[in-house]
Amino acid sequence: MELNRTLDQVTPSLTLQLVAKVNDLKQQGKDIVGFTVGEPDFPTPQHIKQSGIDAINDNFTRYTAAVGINELKDIIVSKLKTENNLEYTAQNIAVNNGAKHSISNVLMTLINPGDEIIIPAPYWLSYPEMVTLCHGKSVVVPTTKDSGYKITAQQLKEAITPKTKAVIINSPNNPSGAVYSEQELQSLVEVIAESGIWVISDEIYEKLVYDGNKHFSLAQYPQIKSQVIVVNGVSKAYAMTGWRIGYIAAEPEIIKGVAKIQSQFTSSPCSISQKAAATAISGSQDEVEKMRSIFEDRRNLAHDLLNKIPGLSVDKAPGAFYLFPQCEGYNKVTPEGKAINSSLDLADYMLEKHHVVVVPGKAFGCDLNFRISYATSHEQIKKGIERIHNAFAELREG
Repeated sequence: MELNRTLDQVTPSLTLQLVAKVNDLKQQGKDIVGFTVGEPDFPTPQHIKQSGIDAINDNFTRYTAAVGINELKDIIVSKLKTENNLEYTAQNIAVNNGAKHSISNVLMTLINPGDEIIIPAPYWLSYPEMVTLCHGKSVVVPTTKDSGYKITAQQLKEAITPKTKAVIINSPNNPSGAVYSEQELQSLVEVIAESGIWVISDEIYEKLVYDGNKHFSLAQYPQIKSQVIVVNGVSKAYAMTGWRIGYIAAEPEIIKGVAKIQSQFTSSPCSISQKAAATAISGSQDEVEKMRSIFEDRRNLAHDLLNKIPGLSVDKAPGAFYLFPQCEGYNKVTPEGKAINSSLDLADYMLEKHHVVVVPGKAFGCDLNFRISYATSHEQIKKGIERIHNAFAELREG
């Protein structure tokens, strides 16, 4: 019996392939240093956990409204006003099962077959696959190290066609750690306003910015606010990846569409997690700042060590918890004579020979790079980057 043909167009996850190789090496007793994790390595703060425990003890364990409880929606509205200077009401908010679910809901709401979604590269690896599953077409716009891995107004304008439905802007960015400045966002506004396209503004790493940088949202510009769909959540800022709470702030027509889809596919987010998320967003942010400060120290360490490796060039990324080195390791060969012609070859070589795991840039639409996550200890950062240094030192000209 034939399965859905769309599945044939979905690229198998490169990260899952890496995980399989890592597990195989670990079973052989190898010591592996991993730089692939996409989540904070901290526990959820105690007061947030206690809120979830209280919800269980209070028997708050039934279905809720499909797109979230009013308490959490009101807290999100207040947060957006206080922290982002954005005016919304509860009718503009939908709560989902993680920000990944938020984005897929939005894409299902927007896309008709053949519609185009503009995605700047490097991109979070799930964006194009989600578009494909919604029967849309991804229009990938490559960015460069010189532009800070950010799309320019001219690039956006040139990518827009009569079939364009939306552009996805992710700031702070996974995998590059890039953060759009207020001026850079302003430069995109005229193009967005003139074209009338939607903007999916993925702001999940909002609270993880460094060096005195600030997070800005495209929704802050009145002339395009009605076109902007803000996506955020509690996973990265509050170390709550397993609690699965994301949210959308958008025009009521988008929220109504999302509610229709969510009510049929998943129903409400976890009631217990909603209570914990309400506490996370409305409560003390001291633990968030502690985590942010530790991430900044780790970034500084990882950046300094990577920049000492000949053949690597890496920006001191001002956001998220990733670095995205660009390498000159291609057209070289390993001591065993194996050619290194792509980020996949490089990642395989570093894993199999030097037992350090990075994510190849090909997964993010940028084959000249690889991604490391510094959501790990100083000890592991030093150990892993020493192995990367040794790996590059062994490469020779082909």
